[in-house]
Amino acid sequence: MVKADGVVAGITVAGQVFHKVDPSLRFEVLIEDGTRVKPGDIVATVSGSVTSILKAERVALNFLCRLSGIATQTARFVERAHGLKAAITDTRKTTPGLRLLEKYAVRAGGGHNHRLHLGDGILIKDNHLAALRALGMSFKEIVAKARQNAPRGLRLEVEVNTLQDALDAADAGADIIMLDNMSIEEMRRAVGALHGRVKTEASGGVTLDNVRQVAETGVDIISIGALTHSPKALDISLELGL
Repeated sequence: MVKADGVVAGITVAGQVFHKVDPSLRFEVLIEDGTRVKPGDIVATVSGSVTSILKAERVALNFLCRLSGIATQTARFVERAHGLKAAITDTRKTTPGLRLLEKYAVRAGGGHNHRLHLGDGILIKDNHLAALRALGMSFKEIVAKARQNAPRGLRLEVEVNTLQDALDAADAGADIIMLDNMSIEEMRRAVGALHGRVKTEASGGVTLDNVRQVAETGVDIISIGALTHSPKALDISLELGL
């Protein structure tokens, strides 16, 4: 039974837990993933051996509550940015071993996935830039080196925190410019100065309170680590009907 407003995700996973403990258990999905729920809603029923149900209960609910919490948190951010072009995406700040499930929950909440793993795209971060610049390399040389052995068509993104670095990264041939921990005004200036030459991503310090303002700067992507690293679990319980 659902005990709070939210978006459900992980129903199938919960069912698989019950079937793993006891294949004879009957699990019926009543509300599909991605659906908005309210207190009192019943998302699924499970019937069979009470002993087996109670053995599986906690693990099944752990998956269901956490994934629904991620979907719910994502849906709130998506709602705040509604009507603007910015896509709400996750990051790789996921629970070890649960990345596929957590990124699935983001999609159930209406968000998008950023990189699933390091092979999904090249991201040149601040530490990479610091190390390579210490060797005397320019932005253009850094980007060229990153592309050297990369598969054709793989997107290359550069993390920056100043307007000048954003312009330099675009001139060097980056596909996406990540505007990291910039103020709203700094982001607005950077997006304007880039004139749509490359895609822009806002990252760092994005909250429900300011995500609308961030989206209004004109960025294409807003990545939010909090979607997966610190969501509040949706309160869902299992009630025996004996």
